[in-house]
Amino acid sequence: MRRPATDAEAKALASGVRLRIIRLCLDRALTNKEIAERLDANPATVLHHVRTLVATGFLVPQEERRGPRGVREVPYLSTTKSWDLSLGDQEANTNRAMLDAFEQELALLGNQVDAVNFARLGLRLTPEEWQELQDRFEALLDEYAQRDRTHGRPYSIFLAMYEDRSRD
Repeated sequence: MRRPATDAEAKALASGVRLRIIRLCLDRALTNKEIAERLDANPATVLHHVRTLVATGFLVPQEERRGPRGVREVPYLSTTKSWDLSLGDQEANTNRAMLDAFEQELALLGNQVDAVNFARLGLRLTPEEWQELQDRFEALLDEYAQRDRTHGRPYSIFLAMYEDRSRD
């Protein structure tokens, strides 16, 4: 069961950059500098996003370490908390952010779009069948989200299910 997101949590997830930061820190803790380098972004801007994610519990600071030249560095690790939230009225903002994050991540592939497994299917479903399909996808993704994440290659899944109004 997903719990309703607070306003602060929903606002934190309504940013494609923040969603990418959560994903970047999923498997291993990264410092603000490392995150900024991977996003090709200004470290000060990234720090603002990191602080928002820490304040809302989506990132957890790890043990401080010394970097090059003795500089203090704090790595951050994702909590996976975002998977356990229901966004309710704020879902539209987060959906747009998810689409933005997906487009940014696809752009990193450049000409290697053949490395993406796309699928598209048109269906006609009753309301009960629609709910069943949503529930089955959610259960499948939940099952995989609970598995050990320390082995294997990293993959991302972007699933969009919507009423196709072009076929009315």
